Formats: sequence, C-alpha cells, structure tokens
Amino acid sequence: MVPITEALYESNLSGLNLLARGKVRDIYSLNKKHLLIVTSDRLSAFDVVLPDPIPGKGEVLTAISNFWFNLLEPIIPNHLTHTDPAEHLVNAEDRIKMKNRAVVVKRLSPLPVEAVVRGYLIGSGWKDYCTNGSVSGVKLPEGLELAEQLREPIFTPSTKAAPGAHDENISMKTVDKLIGNELAQKVEAISLELYKQATEYANDRGIIIADTKFEFGLEPDGELVLIDELFTPDSSRFWPVESYKPGASPQSFDKQYVRDYLETLDWNKLAPGPNLPQIVVKRTQAKYYEALSLLIS
Repeated sequence: MVPITEALYESNLSGLNLLARGKVRDIYSLNKKHLLIVTSDRLSAFDVVLPDPIPGKGEVLTAISNFWFNLLEPIIPNHLTHTDPAEHLVNAEDRIKMKNRAVVVKRLSPLPVEAVVRGYLIGSGWKDYCTNGSVSGVKLPEGLELAEQLREPIFTPSTKAAPGAHDENISMKTVDKLIGNELAQKVEAISLELYKQATEYANDRGIIIADTKFEFGLEPDGELVLIDELFTPDSSRFWPVESYKPGASPQSFDKQYVRDYLETLDWNKLAPGPNLPQIVVKRTQAKYYEALSLLIS
C-alpha cells in the first residue's frame, strides 16, 4: 500500500542558508562541520530534473539510504551524524515536513568522480559494450546479451557532470589522474565490497541490484567516507528476481519505468523535461514503496 503524502518539489527552510539544489537534494549549511540535507520528491531522468514530483519519493530514499548506511557501516564510515534535524529547524511546519526526509551530515570534501559498480549489462554500459565491447575501459566477453549478468561485478567510474550535463563513463587511468592511484584503488575495492554485500542481502528479498553508484568524501585528515545516498531506486537499478530474464530490459522497482516512458516521446533529453501523466507518476510511486517494503520488513 502506498501512503498518501503531499509532494515536496523543493524546500525553503526558515533560518538556514541554502547552499545548493541538486537534482533531488537541497543542501543547507548548519555550521563549518555540518550540513542539513533534504531529499525532495524531484525525479531526474537522463540528467534532467522533470517538472512533476513523485509524492513520498524523498521519504522512501531517505529510509532506504539510512538503512543501508547503518547496515554497511562496518565496511566504511558514512556521513550521517544521527542528530535530529528538528534541532536545527525553527519553524514548526518545517519540522513536520522534514521529519522523514532530512538528515544532518558531516561537511566533507566530495571526490570529483562517481563510483559505479555493474553486475549486469544495461543502460550506458550496454551502449558502450555494443559500440566497442568494453565499459569504462574494462573489456568484456563477446556475445553478451542486454541485461545479462557479468561473470564478476566490474567497477566503471564516471564523471560528476554539472547540472544539465550528462555523466560520462571514464577509465581507471582517468580516475588515477583525478584523485591519485592509492585513493582510486581504495574507492574501487570498497565499492565492489559494498556491492557484494548489498546484492546478497537484496537477492534474499527478491531484488536484483543490477548496478549502482556511490559518492565518497574526505575528512580533513584524509579519511574516506561514504556520502550522498546508498542503494536506493535512484542510484541503483532494482529488478525483481522472479521475472528476470536476459535479452530484454527487465521490469524494475526504480525510475527505469520513467526512462522507458520518456524513450517513447519525441524529446531530445535536454531541459526542460516533459510532464509525466498521472498514471506514470502513480505507478512510479508504487514501485518506490514496493522496493522499500521488500528491503526493510
């Protein structure tokens, strides 16, 4: 059952300095060491923020991320402080609206790359494979099908594009140049271990995590920390185990449903994005809540 909730397209919190609005998250400054992050109901596809929010989506993403951050903390520290956001909100209405979608986090220096792990061949990875037989410089066997499981998960980093631009797959050599070889190797190893443990957990609950992306930041002393979101339907492709078959784009618990709809339109994948029919909004909302119920029950 999908809870009835009012959509939040963007936040405007009283008494706090808004630093940035990302594709989905609004970031506020609390002090020199901490930020308050609000996960809105905005939805982006093909790196374009769409005009129609998905009601409750931000609450789902926050719940799922917090769950994974706590479960996987033995692998790597994360940015959560476990401070109640309400302590920093002066407006009573803000405290109500932000209850399940805001977190207080450490203020860190983000790395300039996205760490992507793929266990299945889909999306931009499939397009790259069809073009040159590899993904981010990782050569793959010939004859693989769309959505086929790879022999081993692969690390395929990408750029962090500016708003309105598209992320691009890059090689490990490029990552080495951006952040140094030692840190690049550490990011790769941790990303693969996070994916391994999460996919085992999710598979037992009927979800295939086909691929995912991570973001990392650095403490002032150089310690690597996991930031942003973790194994959500926004940052990952979730497929139902029971209906999965290679050779076609699988059913999903994520925004792939919206991508598939947008592919039927005469749209150049540039802003502004098209409006979504209510049926697409409602079905997408249901998919997000289904993922939440399967993972956290």
